[in-house]
Amino acid sequence: MPRLSPHTESTISFGRACLLALLTSALLFSASPGDLALPQLAWLALAPLFWGIENQPPRRAALLGLICGIAYYLPLLYWIVIVLATYGQVPLPIAVLALFFLALYMSCYLAAFAYLCAKTGSRFPILLFAPACWVALDLIRGLLFTGFPWMDLAYTQYDLPQFIQVADLTGHHGLTFLMVLTNGLVFTLVVSLLRRKMARSPAIIVVAVALLLTVSGYSFRRLQTLPAAITQAEHMEVAAVQGNIPQDQKWQPAFQRETIDTYIRLSQELFTVKNPQLIVWPETALPFYPYEHPLFLKLHSELTRPHQTFLLTGAPHRERISAEGPLSYANSAFILSPDGQITSRYDKQHLVPFGEYIPFRRLLGFASPLVETLGAFTPGQSNTPLFCQNSRIGVLICFESIFPEISRQQAQAGANLLVTLTNDAWFGRSSAPRQHLAMAVFRAVETRKTLVRAANTGISAFIDPLGRIQGASSLFAEYARSQPVALMDGLTFYVRWGYLFPWLCLILTVAFLWQHYASRNNTNKNNAKTQRRNVAL
Repeated sequence: MPRLSPHTESTISFGRACLLALLTSALLFSASPGDLALPQLAWLALAPLFWGIENQPPRRAALLGLICGIAYYLPLLYWIVIVLATYGQVPLPIAVLALFFLALYMSCYLAAFAYLCAKTGSRFPILLFAPACWVALDLIRGLLFTGFPWMDLAYTQYDLPQFIQVADLTGHHGLTFLMVLTNGLVFTLVVSLLRRKMARSPAIIVVAVALLLTVSGYSFRRLQTLPAAITQAEHMEVAAVQGNIPQDQKWQPAFQRETIDTYIRLSQELFTVKNPQLIVWPETALPFYPYEHPLFLKLHSELTRPHQTFLLTGAPHRERISAEGPLSYANSAFILSPDGQITSRYDKQHLVPFGEYIPFRRLLGFASPLVETLGAFTPGQSNTPLFCQNSRIGVLICFESIFPEISRQQAQAGANLLVTLTNDAWFGRSSAPRQHLAMAVFRAVETRKTLVRAANTGISAFIDPLGRIQGASSLFAEYARSQPVALMDGLTFYVRWGYLFPWLCLILTVAFLWQHYASRNNTNKNNAKTQRRNVAL
């Protein structure tokens, strides 16, 4: 029977294993951004699950992983009901059903993890297999069906700069690897202590501890040396404005002038004490097409020209690709210069499924009525930074901030500043805005760029290259803040090569599985030969 460790004496009952799986769910949820938020718990949260699936048949282990996942993801993603039922006008039963199926889908990865750990546990110590397997599954989840890498394990640590500095080497996946490794180490040492038996392969334990100590030393070193580099870097005065426009009013023509007046008023107030060179407004802060609406002229006459400042704002955009072709729609960001010209535009590349387009539309076209845009948005194709004075801005619009590849490509293209424009009003007063912020923190650390975040209803904030959050706004409140931000040049190891780390984990996982099945086949062949020899004798 497959097992996780060589010192297993008996398999615990399935009922107790379920309780251990649920304990892991509770610990993971408690470690996630929200009202409780005890991120340190994530470093030992998986140990009960490891204990529960130890020596269990693979299928039963998979069921335990599924139970653990559903109990974790249902409360973590409850905001899906708010998005669909409150703002999407979807009937409540359908919204609840959508939450369940999304949680079920996310849980399948945890079930696969438990299955594979149980399947290979008799051959590979959990310290050797589990970290690579977990990261490999995270990679697949971030790619499959356009990807939904929401709240990977590392993101629980967003508010602990001393733990997250390794992200500039391996991205957030590297921290996830270390966290699963630590969980396996805790499990191995506790079980060895309770059973008074030496753990298998003590050399692996020594290597694991040495790796954790080395990374801790690296993080400490970065926290000591990088502040000087941030101070010496070129700086730019940048402001973020949060208009707090109610979602049910945002797109109504009657409120368009009031919306623009609110943003202009908040921006003008900044100049009483500051002189921002760039002002950042959130995603679709302009609830109209800039080239087509007379209100757009107010931005120049009342803000950019009088104060000689640049404005980066989100707005929808449409144009015809050809004279007789259909209109193409995009979720865009524009830079407006002091002379009233739109100097550059960025079109959102990674669109929200069922929010901005319909995936597999031929099969799922029936879902179109649930989507406000009827799937009309077209993804952008360019990672070229937007130029504004001495800054080269990599723009991330809303959902894009959870995909590290986009910010990595923008840094590689020369961006020295990251800006996130988002409208998190859809989430209501849930934990989702803080979860969304948590993932953005790692984009700053991975690329070692300052990230300025402007959200319609919060959370707006400034995140420095060490991942430290500065001046975070409250939810559903007006906000305007200006401060100098570092414009950091250069490419991190992650941007150059470290982004390949999860692919390496995937290769290692496949290699482990191949070795397991090859060894099992050899064992079966040898057993068959022995049986035939015994029969012949």
